[in-house]
Amino acid sequence: MSPLKPGRGRRRAEDVRRAAVAAATELLFEEGIRNVTFEKVAARAGVSKVTLYKWWPSPGSLAFEGYFGALEDVLSFPDTGDLRADLTTQLHAFVALLQRRGGVVAEIIGAAQSDPELAAALSAQYVRPRRDLAVDRLAAARRAGQIRPDVDLETIVDQLWGACYHRLLMPAEPLSTAFTDRLLDNLLRGITPDGPHRDEPSAPTD
Repeated sequence: MSPLKPGRGRRRAEDVRRAAVAAATELLFEEGIRNVTFEKVAARAGVSKVTLYKWWPSPGSLAFEGYFGALEDVLSFPDTGDLRADLTTQLHAFVALLQRRGGVVAEIIGAAQSDPELAAALSAQYVRPRRDLAVDRLAAARRAGQIRPDVDLETIVDQLWGACYHRLLMPAEPLSTAFTDRLLDNLLRGITPDGPHRDEPSAPTD
């Protein structure tokens, strides 16, 4: 995006904000979150640093807003009524995103550990809303009788998406769609009405 050009009169706040977010997004994907600064964003977007300090508590929170806005549609959650198909579609899209932008995602997670403003933005704008979308879809499946009533839905989110983040951040094993398919196979055996219950004895292994 081209920087805003100085002109006569007051520029609209939404135009200034859009230019700043676009510049921060470009810097994030080009140079990484550690190199997103208000000074660089202001220069690239043609906006005032004072404005950036007023609207965002830290450069990290501004960079994250750009990241989330660029990828929000990719992370949408389908509801076709077929639980396995919908989970497969979403997890495949998520893995594809991590394969393309995993370095940026890992940087954001890492930077959030020492940037309270970024951590708050990450939680409020991404983590909690994404968890809620997944839990809502799983709750619909439970109402439809596709998941047992005793299954904790938040734990399912951790088992599926948490496992993907684990392979991204602790890359001892590859992150792939084949991996998510195996995750789903294992999970669905345990949470569907036909799956084994906790009080049922395990099948002998010999």
